[in-house]
Amino acid sequence: MNEAARRPIFRRRKMVNMIMTGVMGAAAVIAVIPLVLIVFYVLWNGFGSLSLSLLIEDPNSPGRPGGGVRNALTGSAIMVGLGVAIGAPIAIGCGVFLAEYGQNRLGTVLRFLVDVLAGMPSITIGLFMYALVVLPNKQFMAIAGALALAIILLPIVARITEEMLLLVPRGLREAAYALGAPRWRTVIRIVLPTALPGIVTGLMLALSRIAGEAAPLLFTSLGNQFTSTDLLRPIDALPSRIYSYASGPFDYWHEQAWAMSLLLVLFILVVSLGVRAIAGSKVTVRQ
Repeated sequence: MNEAARRPIFRRRKMVNMIMTGVMGAAAVIAVIPLVLIVFYVLWNGFGSLSLSLLIEDPNSPGRPGGGVRNALTGSAIMVGLGVAIGAPIAIGCGVFLAEYGQNRLGTVLRFLVDVLAGMPSITIGLFMYALVVLPNKQFMAIAGALALAIILLPIVARITEEMLLLVPRGLREAAYALGAPRWRTVIRIVLPTALPGIVTGLMLALSRIAGEAAPLLFTSLGNQFTSTDLLRPIDALPSRIYSYASGPFDYWHEQAWAMSLLLVLFILVVSLGVRAIAGSKVTVRQ
C-alpha cells in the first residue's frame, strides 16, 4: 500500500483515537463530579456547625439546642476498633489459606462463600447478630455491633490479602524452600512481610467501609444518649446518630448531622491519604 492510500486510514484512526480519548475523559469527569458535589455540599453545610463543644460534650435533651456528640465518637471508635481487632486476624488468616493452601476444591468452595459474604447486605448481617446475640441476652450491646462490623470487614480483607499474596513472586518462595525453610515459616517470614503494604491498604479500605455503617448498628448497639464504654450495654455510633438527627424534627439536630457527616468524610479522606502513602511506599520498595 502506497503513501497516498495510507493517509485516509491514518486520519481515520487518528480521529477515532481522539473521539474515544474524549469519551473516556468525559466519563472520568462525570465519575468524579458526584464526589466533588458530595464533599462540597457536606463541607458547605457542616463546617459552620463544627465546634469544640460538639466533640467533647454529650447530647442535650431533645429540644434543647447545643450539646455534642462525644458519645457517638467514643462509641464509633470502640466498635470500629474492636471490629478490626476481631475481624482482621481471621480475615488475614483466611486470605493466607486461600492463597497458599486453597488451590483445591475446599479452597474453591471457601472462596465462593467469602464472595457471597462480601455481597451480603449489611442490614442482613445486623439482623443476624440481633438474633444471635441481642435476643438471647435481651439486651442491645456494643459487642454485638462490633461483631457485625467484623463480619462486614472479613470478606473484604480476606480477598485483598489473597490477591496481595498471589502477587508475591514465586521465586521468593522457591528460594526459601531451597534453603530448607518449611512452608509455614516461608509464609510467615517471607511472603507475608512482602505483601504487608497491600494487606494494610486493604485493611484501611475496609476500615473506612465499616466506619460509615449504620444499618447493622440499629439492630445491635442501638444507641445511647450518654458516653459509655461498657461492651455489654447499648452504645452510640456516629452513623446511627447522623440517621437519628437527620430524620429528627429540630433544626440544630440537622446542623449537627451535617457536622457529623463532615467528620466522617474527613476520616475517610485521612484513610484514603494513608492508603495512597502506603501504596506509594510499596511501589518505591519494589522499584
